[in-house]
Amino acid sequence: MIESLKSLKRVVAGIAALSLILITGCSLNSDPGVGTLQVKLHDNAADYEEVNILVERVDVNNTSGDDGWQTISEPNETYNILELINGQFELIANAQLEAGIYEQIRLVVSRDQNTVVKDGQSYGLFVPSGAETGVKLNINAEIEEGIQYVLLLDFDAEKSVVETGAADNPGFILQPVIRATPEAISGNIGGTVSPVEANAAVYAITGFNTPEADTLSTTYADEVTGEFLLVGLEEGTYTVSADANSYGPVSVENVEVTIGETNDVGTIELGTAQ
Repeated sequence: MIESLKSLKRVVAGIAALSLILITGCSLNSDPGVGTLQVKLHDNAADYEEVNILVERVDVNNTSGDDGWQTISEPNETYNILELINGQFELIANAQLEAGIYEQIRLVVSRDQNTVVKDGQSYGLFVPSGAETGVKLNINAEIEEGIQYVLLLDFDAEKSVVETGAADNPGFILQPVIRATPEAISGNIGGTVSPVEANAAVYAITGFNTPEADTLSTTYADEVTGEFLLVGLEEGTYTVSADANSYGPVSVENVEVTIGETNDVGTIELGTAQ
């Protein structure tokens, strides 16, 4: 691999390894009975130029009901989530919390200040009525005294943006699909796709070629280097698939993901251009 991918892998693997150490007992300087929760946002690739999401706030809940919700961050910032691929993250919360089990997290986005750009045209991206209370995810995060817990939120733009109306007069709604994974129990898959100019999409798939097949992470190979990094994957076996317009798809099966490590699959050569 070229040096830039090695550096990228070292950074991501180092962060994951540090988080694993922290979760398993290395103390941070903090108040008695208090730990830290960091929430990082990243994205799966999608066939748009931009998907701009205004994140209003982040809440967590340490009860099984609705009485335990508390706000831990109010970014009120817009993120083009399509930039958050290949190991790029946005830190959207960094809060000290009382030690305990936090069963849920809620990401609240703007109802009417999101946009999507397709074919050079910007469109409003609206959250349907009834979804304004935010996206709730079960996380069962154990916050321990003096320990930093890092949670990755994978915002799946491809599944979240729903096109409505006719092709010549499109409209869009936002129905967020998000996957939460503790960084300390995840690993990554890296590599390169050739030819670089293909700008290939790369997928990490479980249950490949079965009815239970599920794509758990997607990215685009870098348009300059061809490098890719699929992050936030739970330990297990995956198929890495790459395809691009005018090229035949290629799959690499039985790719193992190990906690805190990046598995380099080398160079994936796409099929002959059609």
